[in-house]
Amino acid sequence: MTNASVREFKMPDVGEGLTEAEILKWYVQPGDTVTDGQVVCEVETAKAAVELPIPYDGVVRSLHFPEGTTVDVGTSIIAVEVAGGAAPAQQEAPAVPAPAAEPEQPAEQPPARQPVLVGYGVATSSTRRRPRKQAPDTAAGQAASAVQSELNGHGAAPAAPVTPPAPAVPAAPAQRPLAKPPVRKLAKDLGVDLATVTPTGPDGVITREDVHAAVAAAQAPQQAAPADRPAAPAASAPDRPAAPVSYDSARETRVPVKGVRKATAAAMVGSAFTAPHVTEFVTVDVTRTMKLVEELKQDKEFAGLRVNPLLLIAKALLVAIRRNPDINASWDEAAQEIVVKHYVNLGIAAATPRGLIVPNIKDAHAKTLPELAASLGELVSTAREGKTSPSAMQGGTVTITNVGVFGVDTGTPLLNPGESAILAVGAIKPQPWVHKGKVKPRQVTTLALSFDHRLVDGELGSKVLADVAAVLEQPKRLITWA
Repeated sequence: MTNASVREFKMPDVGEGLTEAEILKWYVQPGDTVTDGQVVCEVETAKAAVELPIPYDGVVRSLHFPEGTTVDVGTSIIAVEVAGGAAPAQQEAPAVPAPAAEPEQPAEQPPARQPVLVGYGVATSSTRRRPRKQAPDTAAGQAASAVQSELNGHGAAPAAPVTPPAPAVPAAPAQRPLAKPPVRKLAKDLGVDLATVTPTGPDGVITREDVHAAVAAAQAPQQAAPADRPAAPAASAPDRPAAPVSYDSARETRVPVKGVRKATAAAMVGSAFTAPHVTEFVTVDVTRTMKLVEELKQDKEFAGLRVNPLLLIAKALLVAIRRNPDINASWDEAAQEIVVKHYVNLGIAAATPRGLIVPNIKDAHAKTLPELAASLGELVSTAREGKTSPSAMQGGTVTITNVGVFGVDTGTPLLNPGESAILAVGAIKPQPWVHKGKVKPRQVTTLALSFDHRLVDGELGSKVLADVAAVLEQPKRLITWA
């Protein structure tokens, strides 16, 4: 490359205020040609897995860190040799043009890329991956057919007779299996080669269910894998063992603390030793709430929406905050002030394959019940798919954690840093209960409210918890109190 210069691509801050990220996967190697907007690696921060695009055209000179390395933001991770020293510009011509004697082959366009979290944008041209090794006599036409066949999920296409190309024409690179970063991480943890997985997603994209189906097929070929497997349990997170440890093979296992687990640990230690926690409990009959849930499922206004007890619990907490607004506050240590929020960004703790995260619904206080149902459904689906953005996990004011989904009666939850209250919801199950003077089986749950005792005293915390319980016991109060 004449008049070339080497440009260093530094690890960007893919969130707000992040200081480091782990390199999960390199998609290029030294000697590969890259174009502006091409994804060169996948990294994992404390909040999300993100693909990084390169912001200029050139040839990879070197990779500064191997996969699995945690790199500080601002550190150079890849060197690219670019033509000249001028600022990079978008180029429409291919990086390696074919000789004039050969007609240019039209390239099949892969599915449009979704915007990434890094501020370089996405190039309008198709991205190029690291080429796989081709047989010496593989023709460009055969490779192009193989790429298109793989995109459609049908494996390699049969070879077609073509005229051997000129030696200077490079073979078209084979497209790697299409899958989102969390799915790639899941496949890596489970030891699944994505090239062997049959995709069922739109445009040939491999889904989590496809990976689980491949595992099931390998373990029990005589049985068909379920079509709708649940989301992977938290034990499949990257910082925990992917499978039960055999006590015959090892005495102990050491797991590096990084990613979501590292961020969660730091946040919880900071919360526990900064805010003086107080937790109060109340056991409540939620039989009428459960009946209302079933009625709302049949309501046309909620058609296609996720309706469950968590929806009404969230609404009950929002009503309690409206009646007791001082609970929705934070402690500003530097200014020695209590900051009362006149909006509610409602956090929902979600167990995902990468660990526990707490995305929040912005301005939840202003949403109608159907709007709240839609937001909850979107939040849960996005979290399970591993697509929660860093911004969705910032700015929360109060949180709900539903430990009841694991059959747990209740707990003493720790505050999300910067918030003054968190509500834990226990399992809802039939219990003997005195109702109208008689002992009857009723649907009962236990709620636990933890709060920051620096700015929330016992009276305020008790009022909030009592209001939530009152709404869930008599959900008609939503009409008069909301």
